Amino acid sequence: AIEHPLPDFDLLDFFPSRQIGFYMAKLFLVRTLAVLLMLVLVLQTLDLLGESGKILSVAGNSEADLWRYVGMRVPQIIARFLPFSVLLATLIAFATLSQNSEVVAMKAAGLSAHQILAPMIATSLAVAAISFAFNETVVAPATAKLKVWQDVEYGQVPVDDGIRTNVWVREGRDLVQARTVTGTGTATRLADVRVYQRVEGSLKKVIRADSAAYVDGAWKLATVRIFDVTAAKQERVPELILGRGIDPERFNRKKVDGDALGFFALQDAIGDLKGAGRRTDTLEGILWHKISGPLSALLMPLLGAVAAFGLARSGALFLRAVIGMALGFAYFVADNFALAMGNLGAYPPFIAAWAPFLLFLLIGETVLVRTEE
Repeated sequence: AIEHPLPDFDLLDFFPSRQIGFYMAKLFLVRTLAVLLMLVLVLQTLDLLGESGKILSVAGNSEADLWRYVGMRVPQIIARFLPFSVLLATLIAFATLSQNSEVVAMKAAGLSAHQILAPMIATSLAVAAISFAFNETVVAPATAKLKVWQDVEYGQVPVDDGIRTNVWVREGRDLVQARTVTGTGTATRLADVRVYQRVEGSLKKVIRADSAAYVDGAWKLATVRIFDVTAAKQERVPELILGRGIDPERFNRKKVDGDALGFFALQDAIGDLKGAGRRTDTLEGILWHKISGPLSALLMPLLGAVAAFGLARSGALFLRAVIGMALGFAYFVADNFALAMGNLGAYPPFIAAWAPFLLFLLIGETVLVRTEE
């Protein structure tokens, strides 16, 4: 009988030894944090130089307001430039390893290119998870506060009186407009209400009311004028019940800023806007990008891997580092372009957010396999 030996599953291990794994992960993480700190200090200093004059020109503002601005601006800079930091840290770490012939030693020990990259990819995945959590808990609230402050040109932020104006809601084919909305929940009150009833795309009736209140799951309109477009006549009634199924919260949704909301809050806002019959393509693109954006850190070790392999004394180390940087920056250009096309409606939201990520994942993997594997 012929015995078939079992495969050596050690050869299928994705990660190198514990010592090499921790060594490369630490090398990568320390350089990522160092590069991020450098970028944040430089960029925040330049940004503050441009904004400090506007902040201090407002009567009553002082040095404390400059620090207040820094506290709200720094999280935005960290979120935006964290992937850049991962890219630069990847190139620095790989250039150092290649210069010291450590990559050659690891390959001589039987490690594949993917095994050499594995610790950095795992670390970048952890960085992406931390980045997502940071965006949810810090960046989104800071962005919301900063935009409100910038809207009043760094002056005193007025107290929100809770009054919404010119609110539109779609229910089926009909449109409801309220010039003024006050209150929340079942205490919501509408003033100067117009209901445009349509049948197969044609306007049939225009209903006007001085006010409306939410009563027993429907809207009770007071002082109502009904204009029949087909008959060209108007009728007056003291009150009218309609809009059953239109939840009061659909009138309470303010203008949604995708950057100022976290992933789950934006997801809820998109659901409300869809229920109100509004387009949400741009917001859906931002929603998906809140996942694909942090995950871009996962691509950087793969795109920068070209700087890791080859003999350092061949004289091509600098060229390989430049190629790795070019691949990384090409991804950011493609990512911004896809988002812009998504905002214009040329790309579907999912494609706009994920196409650059998937494209450069395939490019990086192809380059690595064809050159090193």
